[in-house]
Amino acid sequence: MIKIKQSTSILLVLITICSTLCLKAENNSKNELIKKDLKLFTTPLATELKENVTKAETEKINNTQLRSAASAMLNNSYKTEYRIESYKPYLDPAELGRELRIGDGYSKYENMTGIYLSKGKHLILADNIPENEKVEVWIPHWERRAPEGINPTEDPNGWGIHKKSFPITNGINIITLEEWDGLAYIYYFSDDPESLNNIDIHFVDGEINGYFDIKEHNNNDWDKLLKNAVYPVLDARGEHIQIAYPVEALKKYAPTRGTDLINNYDSLVYRQHRFMGWEKYNHVPENRILARVNYNYYMFRDSDGVAYNGTQPGYAMAMVADPDRVITGDPCWGFSHEVGHVHQLNPYLHWGGLGEVSNNINTLYVTTSFGNTSRLSNQNSYKEARKSIGKNNISYLQDPDVFNRLVPFWQLHLYFSQNGYPDFYADLHEVFRNQPVPKGDPRGRNSDKLAEYQLNFVKQVCKVSQTDLTEFFDYWGFFYVGEFEVSDYGTYQYTMTQEMVDNCKAEIKKMNLPKPKKDLTMLED
Repeated sequence: MIKIKQSTSILLVLITICSTLCLKAENNSKNELIKKDLKLFTTPLATELKENVTKAETEKINNTQLRSAASAMLNNSYKTEYRIESYKPYLDPAELGRELRIGDGYSKYENMTGIYLSKGKHLILADNIPENEKVEVWIPHWERRAPEGINPTEDPNGWGIHKKSFPITNGINIITLEEWDGLAYIYYFSDDPESLNNIDIHFVDGEINGYFDIKEHNNNDWDKLLKNAVYPVLDARGEHIQIAYPVEALKKYAPTRGTDLINNYDSLVYRQHRFMGWEKYNHVPENRILARVNYNYYMFRDSDGVAYNGTQPGYAMAMVADPDRVITGDPCWGFSHEVGHVHQLNPYLHWGGLGEVSNNINTLYVTTSFGNTSRLSNQNSYKEARKSIGKNNISYLQDPDVFNRLVPFWQLHLYFSQNGYPDFYADLHEVFRNQPVPKGDPRGRNSDKLAEYQLNFVKQVCKVSQTDLTEFFDYWGFFYVGEFEVSDYGTYQYTMTQEMVDNCKAEIKKMNLPKPKKDLTMLED
């Protein structure tokens, strides 16, 4: 019995090896034929036919896709926009996170192509790909739904993006889509993009869906793209944002207003850049935040960006695809909140207990700068925080309400912005970015260091603002001596000793700084 099983296993291995070798031989044979076909074109990228190529010659081209392209070129009807393009390298989002001390949340779909690929085989020609650089074609499944009969929120396949990736090398590339069709994106990222050249890609077949670029297009272009889209989702990008939203939603909620929609999204992201000091200290990257459609949940964030439910009739797209609504109320808060998570500064403003707090410093700044009423005021959080934390002499981290925890951090902004120092948080972020990363704790989630990070925050706030805020921090329990656990997407141990507090206060006293002009604990929007 064992021998039969072993023989069967060996036979299966041999069959697999044989199939692989046969497929490789078949592909090599096809590639040789395509190389022969390419001799009729001026370059290996097949951007145009050589002079004096005849119709009879093009009809003898072996590859179907190239033959069709050559025929169109001969008739001057071959559309090269989107189909033949150069693509630039972008800073790897993970490296961006390491450099700016944030999470790995920037887009991995930067190089949109505007090309729709159906199921089946497709010919892609490439040139100028640097040696040893990873370049791929990604096909995300934007239209993915939960299996029939399954609650979308309980999808066993998760809520995230499902994609197919295909490595691309110089010359001839043949990819096969079997499970789904979709829009194509060029994955081309590096830790050192400045050292790399642009690459050239020719999608010989596939249909043109197009994409909207705020630098190149206007509202007339926007409406044409929506009208002529061949796939249910359209890509659009600005300076700091890219979206992949349903065409029907964009037609319904943003007709003739593509520039307004993208400009408003750009502004939502840019205001966080400004608040964190990225603009002031020249840290604004070319990378973008991705906002995309999903069919599982109303709104969420993951390592690929922000996702909104596109189910029709659904209420998410009515808010986030509308240029006016996206900068007001819940849509403005929701997007800014999720992007705020991406921008949380590790580890010095993201210790245990601030998971849903420090991101909302950014959120409050963005929403109120657009004229929205402060959520802290709407929820009466100032009064509740003083009642819960200040009057009970507890640590702000012991208050389970994350909005109450947020109050002291926002009061710092209120005070300094009202007293001639609107760049307070910008400068504070820069100081934290320049502090050495604690060994073994780049994300600031080490429970053993929670109190240390907190005291570091206190000292740097005083130093940056040149203000002795000892009493303010005392009131909100930043000097709370004791031990307790903090629940924040995990359990963290808070341990503060009197010696730690005394040393911190002594360091602040040595700075010989003036006291604030008013009681910050009473400040409200």
